[in-house]
Order: sequence, then C-alpha cells, then structure tokens
Amino acid sequence: MTTAHTPPLWILAGPTACGKTAAALALADEIPLEVISVDSALIYRGMDVGTAKPTPDEMARVPHHLIDILDPAESYSAARFVADTHRLVAEIRARGRTPLLVGGTMLYIKALLEGLDELPPADPAVRAELDAAFAERGTPAMHAELAQVDPVTAARLAPGDTQRIQRALEVWRSTGRPLSSYHTRTASDTAAPPKVAARLVSLEPDDRAWLHRRIALRFEQMMAQGFVDEVRRLRARPDLHASLPSIRCVGYRQVWEALDAGLDLNDPGHLAGVTERGIAATRQLAKRQITWLRSMPHRVVVRCDADDAQKRVREAFLAPEHATS
Repeated sequence: MTTAHTPPLWILAGPTACGKTAAALALADEIPLEVISVDSALIYRGMDVGTAKPTPDEMARVPHHLIDILDPAESYSAARFVADTHRLVAEIRARGRTPLLVGGTMLYIKALLEGLDELPPADPAVRAELDAAFAERGTPAMHAELAQVDPVTAARLAPGDTQRIQRALEVWRSTGRPLSSYHTRTASDTAAPPKVAARLVSLEPDDRAWLHRRIALRFEQMMAQGFVDEVRRLRARPDLHASLPSIRCVGYRQVWEALDAGLDLNDPGHLAGVTERGIAATRQLAKRQITWLRSMPHRVVVRCDADDAQKRVREAFLAPEHATS
C-alpha cells in the first residue's frame, strides 16, 4: 500500500466521544478527503443510534467507507479490515483524493500498522461447546479456567470480558496452545517503526473528566433518540443473540441484558439504571482505547479538550516533520 514514492497513510484515532468525526469533517473542508471508518460497530446496518453513526448529512459532505457493510448477524475481523483498507486506499488515491482513517478500534489500527499474528481459525464445534459452558457456569468461572491453561492471557483480561475469554479458550481447546504463545511481539518490536508508513494523529484528553462528561452526555442523548427501541428491534430478530460481536458492542450489551432481565425500560428508574451502566461501560472502553494509544510511540498527540483541537489536527497532518516512515 505504501512505497518510497507514496505519502504516509493518515490515521485519526482517539477514544470514543473525543471529537474524531468533527475533526475529520473540518479537515475535509480544506482537503479532498474520503474517510475510511476504523470502528467495529459502525460496520453494522440497523445499528445507528447506539453507535453514534455519522448522520446522512455528514456522510453526504464527505464520502465514508466501511460503514453499514454488514448485517448484525455477521462477523468482521481485523484481517478483513486490513484487506478492505488496502483496497480502499488504492481506490481513493486513484481518484486523486486523500484517504483518512478515522476511528477508535485500536486492534484494527495495530493490525494495519504492525501486521497480524497468525491465529488459528474459529472452530464452530468448539465455540458451541464454549457457548454452553459459559451459559451454564458464567464468565467469571470460565475466566478462572483460562487462568489455569493460559495465565498470561487471563491476567490481561477482565473477568467479565466474555468475548475475549471465549476466544482464548477456543484457541486452547482447538490447538492445545495458549493464545499468549501466538503473541510474540516484544517491546523492541513495538518501539520499531510501523510496517506501513503512517501519520497517526491521536486525540487524547488532558482532563479525563472532560471526556467522561462528553461520554455521559452522548449516551443520554442516544437514549433520548430511541436507543432502547433500536435494541428492541434487533432483539426481536430470531437470528440475533447476546453472544454475537454486534450485540456485545458497548451500550447494546447493557440494554440487551436489561431487556433479557425483564426490566421495564419505560420506567424512569430502570432506564436511569441501564443508562448509568452504559455510561460506565463506555468509560471503560475509552480507558482501554487510551491505553492502546499510549503503546503506539509514533503517534502525534493532540489534546482533544483544547479549544483549538481541530486546528491542531490540521497542523499535525500537514506538517511534514510529523511524517513517519
């Protein structure tokens, strides 16, 4: 995708609710851009409110890619993202425009810049066995099982992180090897220049409370815009269930679980409770995103809580001294 004669790939990353979309649109007012979404939730059709998907007007202003490309019953992967991005970057540049990757799914960014570990493919039979085990024993007990066979991976996963715990156990049961044995990149590897030439601009808050306020406001706005009804429509589909990657997205999982528990979300008290759980989960997501970003030493940090953040983003991309190779 890049050679000595091609410009570095532009990537605008940051935690949820930090202002990435607004900064990208402001940049597009000056430069002929097309946006490639780096977001594992925006790929799904019918999941609009809870993902804070760009509005039709915003997507009309600037061409967007990798949004609304899958049904919620389908799955996506970092490997597919990398392949799609290579294709899209070539197509956008052939049109004489600049591709700008925008989003907060850090696994996708790291896969693009640093390459992918060669993990074994999913095994439907093992996954079915694990689905039953998780349903019967619960996620904390399965996390304890993982700690017995792969303590390195278990130590970095929260006891409630069902998706990643299940994947780690699936790898162990399918291959007899712990997932951690596939992750061989060392600290010196991480510090090395990325394999793909990129200019990574990272929107990060100086004041974490500023981001927390924005997260809370956004989630409250989503609830007011009909997020619960959106989840109800998804939940009414017989082919969707709580263990799908789409439904495990932050916010969707909390509302789905509340509906599964029989809570009346027309009741203000119950609605307030699920809103607080959704806000807390989103804050934890933002914390993980910032941790990922801080492991990327080649990024250019722009304070997203600065009054002139959009101007600084523009300068970070256009200043040649910020290019990496």
